[in-house]
Amino acid sequence: MSIHREGYIFIVIATVLWAVIWFVNNKYLSHISWLHYGIQVVFFLIWFWVIWFFRIPKRDLSVGENLIVAPADGKVVVIEEVYEPEYFKDQRLQVSIFMSPLNVHQNLNPINGVVKYFKYHPGKYLVAWHPKSSTLNERTSYVLGNDRSELLVRQIAGAMARRIAYYVKEGDTVQQSKEFGFIRFGSRVDVFFPVGTPLNVKIGDITQGGVTVLAELP
Repeated sequence: MSIHREGYIFIVIATVLWAVIWFVNNKYLSHISWLHYGIQVVFFLIWFWVIWFFRIPKRDLSVGENLIVAPADGKVVVIEEVYEPEYFKDQRLQVSIFMSPLNVHQNLNPINGVVKYFKYHPGKYLVAWHPKSSTLNERTSYVLGNDRSELLVRQIAGAMARRIAYYVKEGDTVQQSKEFGFIRFGSRVDVFFPVGTPLNVKIGDITQGGVTVLAELP
């Protein structure tokens, strides 16, 4: 396991805060044992959660020209046919993966290909499972294509997420299961497939980024 670079400053802040609380707690509250130990435990858990949130586990990633892999860890909360107005401007099959604050928040490319379109949208911070979060929240949209498929992947900020990090731009050539972004503190990723794409997942399934196969091309 490693720690994502987006987490370095937060880990430093959490460590300093824990050290200050530990010093104050020992100096002024050590005579109240239940309060003393309670505060120590609470701030240790906060510090540990910050480190856990930015973890990047080692995994055996799924790789294959006919595979479309999950771009994120989380739970499949939406599978439906929708009109996609930003790029394709036609009907698409949307699969939405909700990432809780306990999930790994690194985002990975679902296929090999070229970034044909990329746009960052400022916006609101509705809860990530809200139906309008995909069009009203802060988000990025990027289209990744090759000679076999073309997908739109959308990072969506949630109520707690206040920064979407992205590391690709239009024209980049990217590899499947390599990182393209990161979202902090709860969020969602949507993938838009051609209508009729046979899926390997259903609503309620748990995904692992770069491991779970969302669909297999013929």
